[in-house]
Amino acid sequence: MKNKVANTLQKYFPFLKGKKLLVTVSGGIDSVILTHLLYQLNCNISIAHCNFCLRETESDKDAQFVKNLANTLNVPFFITSFNTNDYACKKKLSIQEAARNLRYKWFTKLKNQHNLDYIITGHNLNDSLETFLINLSRGTGLKGLTGIPTIQNKIIRPLSSFTREEIHSFAIANNIQWREDVSNTNTKYTRNKIRHQIIPVLQELNPNLLESFKQTLSNLQGSVSIIKDRLDDISVKQDHFENTYFNIPKLEKKIQTNPKAYIHELFFSYGFTNTKDIITLLSAQSGKQVFSRTHRLLKDRENLILVKRKDAQIKTSSSREKISRKGGVYKFQDLTLHVEKTKEKTIPSTPNIKYIELDYSKLDYPLTVRKWKNGDYFYPIGMQGKKKLSKYFKDEKMSLIEKENIWLLLSGNNIVWVIGKRQDDRFKLIDNTTDIIKITIL
Repeated sequence: MKNKVANTLQKYFPFLKGKKLLVTVSGGIDSVILTHLLYQLNCNISIAHCNFCLRETESDKDAQFVKNLANTLNVPFFITSFNTNDYACKKKLSIQEAARNLRYKWFTKLKNQHNLDYIITGHNLNDSLETFLINLSRGTGLKGLTGIPTIQNKIIRPLSSFTREEIHSFAIANNIQWREDVSNTNTKYTRNKIRHQIIPVLQELNPNLLESFKQTLSNLQGSVSIIKDRLDDISVKQDHFENTYFNIPKLEKKIQTNPKAYIHELFFSYGFTNTKDIITLLSAQSGKQVFSRTHRLLKDRENLILVKRKDAQIKTSSSREKISRKGGVYKFQDLTLHVEKTKEKTIPSTPNIKYIELDYSKLDYPLTVRKWKNGDYFYPIGMQGKKKLSKYFKDEKMSLIEKENIWLLLSGNNIVWVIGKRQDDRFKLIDNTTDIIKITIL
């Protein structure tokens, strides 16, 4: 098996050579064997283990086992603990979903903090078959039938073409120890019921089930690739808020032969299951939207905008945060400002600015920061007279999503800056300005 894994790495994952790999190890046979194989192949590995605190002392024994493994191999070791039950209740998730969310979020954080290149997991071909059957039983599209992705951004699964039997045989032949999770035998969990009750029956019907499934996966993945190529030109752009824009005229032209199928493939992976609602949204007025658990889809002029839903709601327009005359760094949710007093003028030359310089003597402290609201107006620098923000946004052709993310800086009740966009003329520097406040978006 060592040679087969070496060949797999060379053929399908050549980019891993010389990279720093974070191997996620539960203590079970798959992740333990993967760790030994990567170590024997001289890969640069670190080990990460999550204690989900679900099995009392057994969870602690798993953690100690993985720590001992890391010490034996003399590789870096990272460990964390989660109150998984509390998290699942709070987020209204199953235990399995909660554990998955917690571990991948932590793995990504570790990778970034320690400048590691890839996250490596021990999923095998049996895991993909189980995922296939779970998704099939719940209703899914083509993507849901392609198993667990072998490459998913920075997450790599080198054992995805190996069976559980191959892995077990290697462990026995090489006298490698691992931890058995007794909860894997509990058929109250859907995956375990499929593993222990359904797959054995399918294997009676077809002893070569896993080999047949591997070929089916390859065929389905090829079909998904073809569909992706056909749909790619509908997604027109991604803005700096990571929102995706779908051009409605292009979409309507593309889907006219089979709208339900196209809409399903485009949006099912974002949690949208009612294709009829999305088709209706295409002809709805701007501002209409539909929601999934993780995303919302908004109609805005000639685009559908896909937006990831945030856990925390944006503060209402009446909520204010204060900036004192002392200056410093101020954080407001997704906005961070650096405020300093200076005497040097470096006036920016463009209207869309990342910093402003204000006449200190014209400001009433504390300054405040808030979201915009209907009725707000300001005096745009370089123009005569006042202008409602709603009109300014329209003239700038800003989408509804962009408007949602606009912050305002105020002196008293007067808008000083539509932050990142346009300064107010009343607070600009003049010839006899001596003291300057410079405010920069970090």
